[in-house]
Amino acid sequence: MGEHATIRVRLSRRDWDAVLFDLDGVLADTARVHAAAWKALFDEVLRRRAAEMGEPFRPFDLRADYLAFVDGKRREDGVRAFLASRGIVLPEGSEADPEEALTVAALARRKQGLFTAALEREGVEPAPGAVALMRALRRLGMPLAVVSASRNCAAVLAAAGLDGLVDLRVDGQMAAALGLAGKPAPDTFLEAARRLGVPPARAVVFEDALAGVEAGRRGGFGLVVGVDRGGQAEALRRRGADVVVRDLTEVAAEA
Repeated sequence: MGEHATIRVRLSRRDWDAVLFDLDGVLADTARVHAAAWKALFDEVLRRRAAEMGEPFRPFDLRADYLAFVDGKRREDGVRAFLASRGIVLPEGSEADPEEALTVAALARRKQGLFTAALEREGVEPAPGAVALMRALRRLGMPLAVVSASRNCAAVLAAAGLDGLVDLRVDGQMAAALGLAGKPAPDTFLEAARRLGVPPARAVVFEDALAGVEAGRRGGFGLVVGVDRGGQAEALRRRGADVVVRDLTEVAAEA
């Protein structure tokens, strides 16, 4: 985009009282790290399944399967959704399951380990336009929250150098502690608005995941901005995005 990006969204302090950002794919370029971790996890399961059933191995698709089944969701929900798409139903299991167990709980825990290792190995960069927009909004006195299904939220924000720009974090750890339903339910966004003391109708949501956009719309937020990471603009609009941008360089803050 660069400095010549077309401004598609203008955020004024007169019109809005808070901005709520998803993390992965909106503020930080972690989508590829997440997708690679999911692929490593699921391909192992699918290979085992194919060998046991005498069926051909059909790997996890880094783009189609990632966007359709796991993007923006809690790990456990992503495990269930993708495996169901392949006709596989596993026991829920528990945190006591051994690492190699074929249960939802064990697979979710293994995905966490794969992602953490990749994050430490590769690091993470802020998404284009994220730092400039967040600083501009803070100069206007706009409260900023990050609302993410990720239990790695704090580590990712710190790795990307964004932690000092955020007033509130509602992440996977908080959601689990409070018993909040994951996206596409609006619960986590509504919790963020409640903690900021802002009516949803006066808050803006930025989301790249279809489940997240749906959550923003279901929560009654005043403006839901979809961030299109490639080829999803129409799908984001169908799920409830009021406007779609390619990244945050297309967003400006105004007094």
